[in-house]
Amino acid sequence: MKVVALVGSIRKESFNLKLAKFMQKRYHGRLEIEIWPIRDLPHYDQDIENDPPEAVKEFKSKVAAADAVLWVTPEYNYSIPGVLKNAIDWLSRVDKVLIGKPSMITGSSMGILGSVRAQQHLRDILFSPGVSSPIMPGNEVYIGAVHEKFDEAGHLNHEPTIAFLDQVVDNFIAWYKQLPLKK
Repeated sequence: MKVVALVGSIRKESFNLKLAKFMQKRYHGRLEIEIWPIRDLPHYDQDIENDPPEAVKEFKSKVAAADAVLWVTPEYNYSIPGVLKNAIDWLSRVDKVLIGKPSMITGSSMGILGSVRAQQHLRDILFSPGVSSPIMPGNEVYIGAVHEKFDEAGHLNHEPTIAFLDQVVDNFIAWYKQLPLKK
């Protein structure tokens, strides 16, 4: 299954980026995860949405070609980061490539709640008209105190978290296979 991962943090040492890379490596062979950089997307601009810059065209094409989207978000001020919202804005306009595209949401933070509020906002956005991306129910991945779950080399080493991720990925693959409409 081809999955494009969109990471809401653009920081070089982002724990959410490390989480996406961990998932990319651990589930290789089951999920073909490509982490797509959203840092350089221009700000969404309705004036150019019908003829966007090449970076936007390439981004939308990559998401359209994927079987699913993996969202990996930190929490900024109780919500998703602006760069992630900007990416969604581009994806939700003109050809609306997210409609019907299955999504899996994960996220982490150094706080105890592990991006729960950001993920709730992301769910609301993914349900909105123009986006309408189905999300697997009941498999929320909120990784709190993330700085204590990665080793010095940047590898996730918290066995209960790894076991939980394994189960959620199994559930996601099974859920995806039973969806009536796959793009």
